[in-house]
Amino acid sequence: MTSARIDRLVTSGTFSLDGGTWDVDNNVWIVGDDEEAVVIDAAHDADAIIAALGGRTLRAILCTHAHNDHIDAAPLLADRTGAPILLHPDDLPLWKQTHPERLPDAELAHGQIVTVAGVDLTVLHTPGHAPGAVCLYAPALKALFSGDTLFAGGPGATGRSYSHFGTIIESIRDRLLALPEGTVVHTGHGDTTTIAAEAPHLQEWIDRGF
Repeated sequence: MTSARIDRLVTSGTFSLDGGTWDVDNNVWIVGDDEEAVVIDAAHDADAIIAALGGRTLRAILCTHAHNDHIDAAPLLADRTGAPILLHPDDLPLWKQTHPERLPDAELAHGQIVTVAGVDLTVLHTPGHAPGAVCLYAPALKALFSGDTLFAGGPGATGRSYSHFGTIIESIRDRLLALPEGTVVHTGHGDTTTIAAEAPHLQEWIDRGF
């Protein structure tokens, strides 16, 4: 039995791309036990994230993708904790739009396993919302951290630069719908959902050929 848990922090800021800016609330997910943790998507407020860590050792900052609202607090959080920032390399062009002077410390790759507090998080490359978008699957916690790839109600947005609707549907079909139906999907914004809840209407898109 693992002692690891999932903590959710909601932070607020802005998302900017293609000349537009929008107010957003982001989910920051902290996975770990009383001693150590990882942060999934360091959004907006490094002070709030550090407070939520509560003195635990931060082992890594995992980026589901490099839209600014998911990474804007990552460098400051890394500087204050010593934790490395990990990002899939296909999202470096997006990262550099926000942090041109500071690169991530290491790469995320499909199939890679990040372990914290005895829990394995497997990296699933799920392009579509962004080229280097990833989800993180923790079977011991029956949890998927989906970033902006999958939400309660459907796939993430694909109407802006670096995104593609057909690609995100393929990613969900090939990488996410194969997970156990009871897997809880912890999203980048908004409410959690499950694979079972999302599968029927996602299957409709697949059957239509997108």
